[in-house]
Amino acid sequence: MGSIDREATEKAEINCADSVDFKRLYDATMSLLFKISFRIVNDEEAAEDLVHDSFIKANEKELVFPSLDDAKFWLIRVVKNASLNYAKRKVREANAYHKALYEGRQEMESGETELLKKETIEKAKEALEKLPPKLKEVLVLREYGGMNYKEIGKILGITEGNVKVRVFRAREQLLKLIGEEDVYLS
Repeated sequence: MGSIDREATEKAEINCADSVDFKRLYDATMSLLFKISFRIVNDEEAAEDLVHDSFIKANEKELVFPSLDDAKFWLIRVVKNASLNYAKRKVREANAYHKALYEGRQEMESGETELLKKETIEKAKEALEKLPPKLKEVLVLREYGGMNYKEIGKILGITEGNVKVRVFRAREQLLKLIGEEDVYLS
């Protein structure tokens, strides 16, 4: 396929109710959407389900987009929001379960190394969770979604320059939250 044909295909209207258009959209976006969802929920099966649910939503609503890019950006927003909601729900469930099951019990660690690893992982997760949502979402899309600043800006409805500023601030805050102390990873 020549570059002119590819450009015309990317600019062509996408009808999610049409099986050919739907397959084209699925083939073009599934991998990226899965990566984004997986980095948010950290569960392959859940990420796959969330992405498929988003495709089903587009198909059932018979959505029509002016271009493949517009459809892609809509799906990214839907998947990102569904994944964030899923992750929040799982944290609430885990906290409730932990509180009910382990309240009043003391945990015993099996060794210094395991403790150091656990503390490092928890510190990194906590630091990421402490970021304001606007900073966290640009960092997830940039670092885990592998998206460039322009794409992130289009998804979030902000300028490319604003995306760069948010990514810089997010990284800066993570460094402050984690600290420059030695962390144990091996």
